Amino acid sequence: MKKITRKKHLEMRLQSIPSHPKPKANLEQYTTPSVIAADLIWNASALGDIADKTILDLGCGTGVFAIGSALMGADLAIGVDVDGDSIELARDVSYNLNVANLYFIESDISDFNCSRNVNTVFQNPPFGSQRKAESGQDLKFVKKAIDMGTDVLYSFHMASTEEFLINYYKENSLDITHIFRYNFPIPRIYDFHIKEKQNIDVIVLRAIL
Repeated sequence: MKKITRKKHLEMRLQSIPSHPKPKANLEQYTTPSVIAADLIWNASALGDIADKTILDLGCGTGVFAIGSALMGADLAIGVDVDGDSIELARDVSYNLNVANLYFIESDISDFNCSRNVNTVFQNPPFGSQRKAESGQDLKFVKKAIDMGTDVLYSFHMASTEEFLINYYKENSLDITHIFRYNFPIPRIYDFHIKEKQNIDVIVLRAIL
């Protein structure tokens, strides 16, 4: 596989990953745009968190962070999601891209256990962008990463909860080293959506466990 040497080339590769085939509102499924995924993966790579590492994409959806990590030289990338439709699509995409050392597992994250030491976790969990969404779902993902003993965590959250999250991470002995800020587009894909697109301010916290 030809080595990717520019962020734009990574973004172009990630653009080939389709959106959720059958998005489910109860799972708050929104596809991470390739420009955001590429930027975060590129930064993670520059920080030494991807090459020759074991990567776990929790709540992977169609697998953008697992696939992107594999493209950037991960020793092993694993995607885990409870949604079988998304996992099936992610497997098809990884096969078509001919990406090695990449696996996708259909499982609720609470039931998942990894036999290998995980170096880096990426997660874009349900973070409460819907008004009626159950709060605290993103914290369940953070707790799972802690329980697994991963080295580095990259986790998406609503920017409006930043102050609370900084305290929560500190209370759980997570050392936040970087905060990445993105304007995340939410397209009209569910019946209750009124606008064609709404932009949500999100943050990604990089933390060392």
